[in-house]
Amino acid sequence: MNVNGYEIKPCANLEGANLEGANLVGADLQGADLWSANLQGAYLWSANLEDANLESANLVSAKLVFAYLRNANLVSANLVGANLRGANLESANLVGAYLRNANLVNAKLVGAYLRNANLQGANLQGADLQGADLKSAYLQGANLECADLRGANLRGANLEGANLQGANLQGANLTGTILEKKKEESQDNTSLSQKVKELEEELKKYKNTLKALLDT
Repeated sequence: MNVNGYEIKPCANLEGANLEGANLVGADLQGADLWSANLQGAYLWSANLEDANLESANLVSAKLVFAYLRNANLVSANLVGANLRGANLESANLVGAYLRNANLVNAKLVGAYLRNANLQGANLQGADLQGADLKSAYLQGANLECADLRGANLRGANLEGANLQGANLQGANLTGTILEKKKEESQDNTSLSQKVKELEEELKKYKNTLKALLDT
């Protein structure tokens, strides 16, 4: 399809394209090059941006509800005010992405899918990540470029295995947040050995009693 004079298709070369306010609902942009593209206010509902290059793209207030962004390259992308509710961002590269006040909440039990996502240096200040799956996500800051989660809503979010070294969580809501895998109760070897010893003693008593009865 053709939008604003640009051909919208998988692997399209849209470097620097002006798609401000464009209707890209359901668009298939898998593998497309959107480097420095202007997507401000664009409608990207259900758009497929898997493996797309959105480095330095302007997505301010873009409508990205349910966008399929698995493996998407969002390095330095400007996502201020972007609505990413329910978006699939599995393994997405969000290094340096600006997500201040971004809405990543999902109305269902699990929020936005950010498992293994790279959020190094991302600005998530005030972002709503309620119920988001951030398992093994990379949130470590490099030098002063720490992930900014000040005031973020991480209520019920899954942060199991996430790297939070250097992240700023001041004022963040961590109610019900899963921070580490629940360790299975390990067997107490000392206690187990004691049980075996007790059983052996009991067996010995029965053997002695049986021997005494046979001797009479």
